[in-house]
Amino acid sequence: MDISFPCGRDAVEAVLPHRDPFLWVSCVVSCEPGVEVTAELDVDPDLPLFKGHFPGHPVLPGVVIMEALAQAASFCVLVERGTEGAIGFLTGIDNAKFRRQVEPGETLTLQGRIVKSSSRLVVAEVEASVDGAVCATATQKYVLAKAEA
Repeated sequence: MDISFPCGRDAVEAVLPHRDPFLWVSCVVSCEPGVEVTAELDVDPDLPLFKGHFPGHPVLPGVVIMEALAQAASFCVLVERGTEGAIGFLTGIDNAKFRRQVEPGETLTLQGRIVKSSSRLVVAEVEASVDGAVCATATQKYVLAKAEA
């Protein structure tokens, strides 16, 4: 698949198997396939999850931030391998740190650097930020599997 960067939602959906309401990458700003990626998530203030997390003080859940980072890093690997549509199952999150809350209406920058990539296991160092302020960091591990029809 030939993708030029930056790319929007159509290209993201051509690579990742996720769909609404669980696609957490709005666009990919830059990508060196198999090496590193910078993507963004536009945090829609109308997301239903904000009605319950937390009423009166809505913040994007940390698990969603981790998932968005995993999707961005998986995009980087799938493009490099030419395995668009494969599924990257999150198998581990090490040293996760949450440093800043993410609020509705903000744009979350998702960065991932692939530090290990074997036939099935991928390890990535990831960081989420808003306007340069770090929100979360972690080392994530994924196992890749073909999507079954």
